[in-house]
Amino acid sequence: MRACLQLRLHQNHRIPIFPSSNTMTMAATATTTMMTPSSLSFLPSSKSLPPSRHPCSSRFRRLSTPIRASSVVPDDLFSGYKPSSAFLFPGQGAQAVGMGTEAQGLPSALGLYNRANDILGFDLLDVCINGPKEKLDSTVLSQPAIYVTSLAAVEILQARDGGQHIIESIDVTCGLSLGEYTALAFAGAFSFEDGLKLVKLRGEAMQEAADAAKSAMVSVIGLDAEKVQLLCDAANKDVDEDNKVQIANYLCPGNYAVSGGLKGVEAVEAKAKSFKARMTVRLAVAGAFHTSFMKPAVSKLEAALAATEIRTPRIPVISNVDAKPHADPESIKKILANQVTSPVHWETTIKTLLGKGLQKSYELGPGKVIAGIVKRMDKSAEIENIFA
Repeated sequence: MRACLQLRLHQNHRIPIFPSSNTMTMAATATTTMMTPSSLSFLPSSKSLPPSRHPCSSRFRRLSTPIRASSVVPDDLFSGYKPSSAFLFPGQGAQAVGMGTEAQGLPSALGLYNRANDILGFDLLDVCINGPKEKLDSTVLSQPAIYVTSLAAVEILQARDGGQHIIESIDVTCGLSLGEYTALAFAGAFSFEDGLKLVKLRGEAMQEAADAAKSAMVSVIGLDAEKVQLLCDAANKDVDEDNKVQIANYLCPGNYAVSGGLKGVEAVEAKAKSFKARMTVRLAVAGAFHTSFMKPAVSKLEAALAATEIRTPRIPVISNVDAKPHADPESIKKILANQVTSPVHWETTIKTLLGKGLQKSYELGPGKVIAGIVKRMDKSAEIENIFA
């Protein structure tokens, strides 16, 4: 466990700075608005603070002076990152009725759901705990539910013995698809409320795009990426342009998700055995996520992101689009808008983290999907699940 220096600010408020982190040193030198965790009884409402004290995420305090309008943050600021401990956040599909049950016993975690209710206009925790499943599985509900539940899991970790020390040791984070928003919120790129508003709009926009065309997703199990691509090519020969398919999620060796038109997905399912796939599993999602079928959602996301205050994350957040960390807020906005139509490169992300020396990771939120992926890629990898 790393020792940390202490920076005294204002009324004896202490902020930990980790001297062994090259990226933190680089960031402080560049005078970006970097944040470090204070208490994880976190995220006071962004409305309750004057603009001069508005935090990126209300569980963080400012480490340096705010970025001025003329300041330029190099997008490759984190390119030399060396991960030791990571937070990994799940994406859509991890939801399950009963999630959030543990949050009921912790006021700080319960408070996140209460604050979410003001934005969403309904009792989110009730839906998480009681369902019904069909309601929780809908895109417009599952995305906010997973976002809030995952951040509630951070609160639960913080409340246990040694939890705050674990949180302060995290030097990289990422999330699967939707989970990228959760990772950015944890890293202080935007407030809890702003992140939830973006996730809410994202879910609604993706649902609308899915409703506009008959599309689907299917997991292909037991083939490598090259063979799955050949399977997609074969399926595409049998369908028209509106039903083409492509690899949408590069999850891990032997597990790749294919998205596209309904007839194209059906063709993939019909041909999978001839390509010696072990099985196919139709995914319970609204449509062909991470393909051009989601283009109608992009403009809505772009508009919402343009109106959202996004700052340089305090630690590297690995993008789904290119499996790299980005520091420039404008680049982050573009990536988030493009993410819904771009394949998820999760396999490359995890492989890179492990290759760079990642020692311990934590999956925070519902389900154990990410832990299973990590273990499939490296059986010796150390990963712990933190539920809410």
